[in-house]
Amino acid sequence: MLQLLQMKILIVSQFYYPENFVIYKIAETLQKFGHDVHVLTGRPNYGYGYILPEYKKIKEEEINGVRVHRVDLPARKRGRLSIIFNYLGFWYNSRKWVRKTKLKFDVVYSFQLSPVTILSAGNLYKKKHHVKHICHCVDLWPESVLVTNAVRKKSLTYKILYSWSKKLYRACDEILIGSPSYKEYFATTLQIMDKNIVFVPQPSLVENSRKIKTQNLGEGFNILYCGNIGTIQMIEMIPEAMKLVKNSLVKFHIIGMGPMSKKLVNKITELKLEDKVIYHGPLPSLKAAPYFKGANALFVSLKNEGIVGKTIPNKLVMSMAFTKPILAMLEGDGKRILTESKGGIFARQDVKFLARAIDKIAAIPTLELKKLGELNQIYYAKHFSLETITRKIEKHLR
Repeated sequence: MLQLLQMKILIVSQFYYPENFVIYKIAETLQKFGHDVHVLTGRPNYGYGYILPEYKKIKEEEINGVRVHRVDLPARKRGRLSIIFNYLGFWYNSRKWVRKTKLKFDVVYSFQLSPVTILSAGNLYKKKHHVKHICHCVDLWPESVLVTNAVRKKSLTYKILYSWSKKLYRACDEILIGSPSYKEYFATTLQIMDKNIVFVPQPSLVENSRKIKTQNLGEGFNILYCGNIGTIQMIEMIPEAMKLVKNSLVKFHIIGMGPMSKKLVNKITELKLEDKVIYHGPLPSLKAAPYFKGANALFVSLKNEGIVGKTIPNKLVMSMAFTKPILAMLEGDGKRILTESKGGIFARQDVKFLARAIDKIAAIPTLELKKLGELNQIYYAKHFSLETITRKIEKHLR
């Protein structure tokens, strides 16, 4: 069999290790497949509120065989203005790097989380060197700014973002989408129908292994939520539902941070549920993984609102990887996947129905729970493993 030729790949992503995004796993796996992988990224700051001190002077480094090129950008803090400057900082300096670099690549692969403006550097490299630019859209713009209430649909800001997003997407040669429902958005809202648009999901940032220790969460039936605590995750419903749960052995553990964190903590205190709803604060994925192993069941939720509410949450993929039964408040693509895996219990997006679903999953015998978890892991291995998805990405890059 002939060996496939090595590619020299430029990956563009505003976020990269040590920031907790799965792109660094994809980059390292492409490197293991035998390709020469370079990453254009910013200085790490996401989730910290400042540029990590050890990275203030680093412009070039090698991480597990991947060559990383870092550009300046203002640190992302809590204020909206700070986030805008952070986005524009990477947009400007990544384009500046592309203009100056003498490095030649066979293909550009942009991993498009928020913001969509990261596609600009890849489009510029494509135009300058006449190579293909593949966009992997895992955060839909400008829909994301509507769902998070960052802007209003009738505002001038939205109109500018809509026009800019459409222009950036159209300049790419091919678009990989993180959820099947994105295709409808590209066709109906962005009116982009002349591109090859293919479903390629995100893999899990952390995959289950024997090396990961199990966190002891104590006696009783322990349910875990790990992820962003925002309006579209509906996490503030958990304390209210737990107040109605009949099974006294149930405990709900929450790991994460976000705009609704303070409201969540206040609600736990107000309902006097500190012993039933345990908030652990934010943890990096590698430190959160032992909690996944220690839980009896995992919780995944996404508000059924707009096209984003019908997508596949990345935490669903990670939950399936850990061979656990899943309690879900999902619609759209996420619900379809968990229905296909047959490893979940669903709750309607309502406090009373969530409470009933919590009691229902806590009452399932241990052997049945184990079977549900195994069904999820089988589905994950077939559709979502890091190697499976990276092979799909590699095929499109060729």
